Amino acid sequence: MSTDSAQSHNKFAAKYSLPFPLLVDEAGKVGTLYGCYGLKKMYGKEYMGITRSTFIIGTDGRLEKVYRKVKPEPHVAEVITDIKAMSD
Repeated sequence: MSTDSAQSHNKFAAKYSLPFPLLVDEAGKVGTLYGCYGLKKMYGKEYMGITRSTFIIGTDGRLEKVYRKVKPEPHVAEVITDIKAMSD
């Protein structure tokens, strides 16, 4: 989920052949509730934005695990390993 447009999400999902929908939060309302949308600083400038985070939500709708300020490349393997461990 990000604050990008639905059109942007659709292009990304098509490019990577994602088998699931991407959620759109253009106003940052859901991100705010999850504590990952707010004031950010880069190169001395402040702006509102998303802090890259991952939330694993179980099939029962309960929040299983939260990862904050993740880096995409190494993070994917970590999430896959954790999900496999949770399902054992």
